Amino acid sequence: MGKFFSDSEWTYAPCTYVSENTFVGREPEDAPLPTYEEARDRLPKPVWEGHYDAIACYDKAWQIAFGNLRRPTPGSGFVSNFIDTAFNGCTFMWDSSFILMFGKYGSRVFNFQNTLNNFYSHQHVDGFISREIEEDDGSEKFTRFDPSATGPNVMPWCEWEYYLNIGDRLRIAEIFPPLLAYHKWLHDNHTWQDGTYWTSGLGCGMDNQPRMSPGYNVLFSHGHMVWTDACFQMILSGHILIEMGKILGREEDTAFLVEEQEMLKKVVNEKLWDEKTHYYYDLWRDGKLSGVKTIGAYWALLAGVVPEDRADAFVAHLENKDEFNRHHRPPTLSADHPDYIAEGGYWRGSIWAPTTYMVLRGLEKYGYHKIAYDIACSNIENVVGVFDKTGTLWENYAPEATEQGRPAKGDFVGWSGLFPITIVFEFVFGIKSNVGENKITWHVNRTEKHGVERYPFGKNGMLDLICEERADSAEKPRVAVKSNIPVTLELIWDGGSETLEIAAE
Repeated sequence: MGKFFSDSEWTYAPCTYVSENTFVGREPEDAPLPTYEEARDRLPKPVWEGHYDAIACYDKAWQIAFGNLRRPTPGSGFVSNFIDTAFNGCTFMWDSSFILMFGKYGSRVFNFQNTLNNFYSHQHVDGFISREIEEDDGSEKFTRFDPSATGPNVMPWCEWEYYLNIGDRLRIAEIFPPLLAYHKWLHDNHTWQDGTYWTSGLGCGMDNQPRMSPGYNVLFSHGHMVWTDACFQMILSGHILIEMGKILGREEDTAFLVEEQEMLKKVVNEKLWDEKTHYYYDLWRDGKLSGVKTIGAYWALLAGVVPEDRADAFVAHLENKDEFNRHHRPPTLSADHPDYIAEGGYWRGSIWAPTTYMVLRGLEKYGYHKIAYDIACSNIENVVGVFDKTGTLWENYAPEATEQGRPAKGDFVGWSGLFPITIVFEFVFGIKSNVGENKITWHVNRTEKHGVERYPFGKNGMLDLICEERADSAEKPRVAVKSNIPVTLELIWDGGSETLEIAAE
C-alpha cells in the first residue's frame, strides 16, 4: 500500500522561521479587561484652548475603543486580549495594525499591541497569515491561495512604530520570526516574474477602487496587474525587517531582503512612474499604466522610493484642487476620475484614517511638514464637525462636505480613532517621540495654548508638554515641560528652532 499523505504534507512547504514562532500554541491570556472609567485618568490628556469639541471627540474615541476590548474565546486559537476591529465579528490584519497606531498612546492601561499576537498565533507552517479571522472560533475567512486571502503587509510598520515609541527590544525578538516568515510567503506566492507584487481589491484593503482593466472583478481578482501599494508596502516591510535584523544580530536572515529592496526600487521607478503626469500607477497586463490616481500610490513616500527630483511634482497632486485637495482631504480616489463619488462611495472618494495617516507620515519623511499640517487640520476640522452633528466617529468621511461617508459605520473605533488621537498629537500639535534617541521633536504649529498632559514616553516616561498662547506662528514658543525622566526636547517653529535638555523632576 502506498504512503498516505496528510493535507499539510501535500500542500505546505514549511518555512524555517515559523518553527521559531512562539505564539503558535501559546496558552491564552487570562486577565481582566480594563474599562474606560478605570483608564480615563491614566490616558494622555490633550490641552487645546478653544477646541473643547475636539477634546470631547478625543474622549469619545477612547470610550468606544475600551468598549471594544475582547478576551480570547476558548478554542479560537487567540492567545491575547485584543481590541475588536468593530466591523463584523472578525479581526482584520490591516485594521488592527492601524488601530494600534493610536493604541500605543494607551499602552500604560492596556497593551493594545498584543492584538497582533492573534495573527501570529494563526500562522501556517509555510508562513501564511490570513487577513481576516473569526473572533468566536478562530476560523479563517479565506483559503491561503485565494487572491484575497491576505494583506496588506503593514504589520512590520505597526510593530516598528511601537518599538520607536516604547523601545521594547524583547518584543522585536518575538515578532521577527513570524513577520519574516510572512514576508517570505508573500515573496514566494504573490510576485510576478519580475519580482513585483500583486494583490486584489479586498487584499489591498481598498475594496471597490476602479483600478483594474475591464473584465476583472474589482474585489476578488488580482487582474494580472502590478499593484503599486503592494510593491511599496513590501519595500517598507523589507526595510523594517532589515533594521530589526540589525538589532537582533540576524543580518544573515535578511540578506535576501537587501537584494529584493534594490531590485524593487529600481523596477517600480522604471515601470510604475509616468513622467508626463508625475504619478505612480498600477501596471496592467497589457503593459499599459492604469492612469488611475489612487491614494495607495503614496505608500511610495513612506517606503522612501521616490527620487528627490520627482518628489515635488508627485506631492503637488495632494495640493491640486481638481485631484486630492478637496473640502476634506485627501480623498482615496482623485476627484478627476469619472468614478469619483462626492458622498464617498467607500474607496471611490471617502476619507479614511489609515490612508490619511499613511500620507501624513510619508510627507513627514520627505520634509513636507506644512502640507502634512494643512491636511491634518482639514481632517480634524471635518471629523470634529461631523462629531458635533452626530456625537460619534465614523468609518469614513465624505470628501465634499462635512459629513460622514455614504456608506459608513458609526461608532467606528476602529481605526477612526487615529483622527482625534494620533493625528492631533503628531500632526496638528506636531509632537513626535523617538525613544531610541531619547528625544521628543515638537513642530509647534498652533498659536493658541495647546499640548498634552500625561504624555507617555517609552516604558516609564511621563511628561506634561504645554505651549502657551502666541501672537503669531513666528513668535518663539513659551513651553512648560514637566517630566519624570531626563529627555531631549527639540522645538521647531516658523521662526527657528531650539533644543532643550529636560531634567527629571
